[in-house]
Amino acid sequence: MKKYIKTGLKILLSTGVLLGFSVNAAEVELKVHHFLPAPATAHAKFIQPWADKVMKESNGRIDIKIYPAMQLGGKPPQLFDQVRDGVADIVWTVPGYTRGRFPLTEVFELPFVAGSAEATSQAAWEFYEKYMREEYQDVHPILIHTHAPGQFHMRDKPIKTLADLKNTKVRAPTRTINEALNYIGATPVGMPVPAVPQALSKGVVDGAMLPYEVTLPLKAHELVKYHTEIGGDRGIYTAMFLFAMNKKKYESLPADLKQVIDNNSGIALAKQIGHVWDEADNPGREAAKKRGNQFNTIEGEELERWKVATQPVIDDWIKTTTEQGLDGKQMYDDARMLVKKYSH
Repeated sequence: MKKYIKTGLKILLSTGVLLGFSVNAAEVELKVHHFLPAPATAHAKFIQPWADKVMKESNGRIDIKIYPAMQLGGKPPQLFDQVRDGVADIVWTVPGYTRGRFPLTEVFELPFVAGSAEATSQAAWEFYEKYMREEYQDVHPILIHTHAPGQFHMRDKPIKTLADLKNTKVRAPTRTINEALNYIGATPVGMPVPAVPQALSKGVVDGAMLPYEVTLPLKAHELVKYHTEIGGDRGIYTAMFLFAMNKKKYESLPADLKQVIDNNSGIALAKQIGHVWDEADNPGREAAKKRGNQFNTIEGEELERWKVATQPVIDDWIKTTTEQGLDGKQMYDDARMLVKKYSH
């Protein structure tokens, strides 16, 4: 009899555990999709910690699964459509991968607008709230941010002056930097970040414009010998990133779970993640230094020449934006002012 009682108790206990598990199971499952490998800063220092925090603050009611390196299929430029259409619930992507689709976002990608990632990311969020809500009306933005200003990483030729860029093929991340490279004498080659190592190793490009942060996971520093950095407090370029949720998925959440997402969105997150990206440049630069790669800095009168040479890109953006019935000059001035506001 005792044996049967013990067996019965075990069954009851295991049933209780199962029932308890089912009661505490996640109410909402979110698939996060992005284009970089898991060791990259985006995954390891932003998306995974963000997901862990959201799951914890939801008391397990939200379960998040992350799919790095395009594991859900498609190519990086398709990520925005994937989150809009519900293929993924959340994506982290580069709006600039789809040429001309997010014209207002490009203001922070114009030459010599961006400062540190921490300052520029906060500036970008405030600018979004004032000007860009319509541009992203098909999704629910959680964060808009930038990386630290990018630099030139060249295979066989150091870049010390504008003249050194003549007849070089350089990977460019966005439409505005494609134009800037044209103006300063290089041939731009547009491609997403994951394509850069192969392009460098096969000589498809002579160099690439990248932040140091991403050179390490891509091992790009092993494929180049020279790095050219831009002096001053504004970089020649940055890229804007979007971390966004499917609109219907967000709107379907209970109010308290919406609040969890909201608590992990916006300008405070922009400041935090911007700082992460600034710090992430250091290991990449150090790795290049350890390899004995050569570093050059564009500064002084030479830097002024670069600014004059790239001014037409800014003028073109202001003109195009104004033709759309917006105040392009005011928006450009606001973007620069906001970066200054958040710079320390």
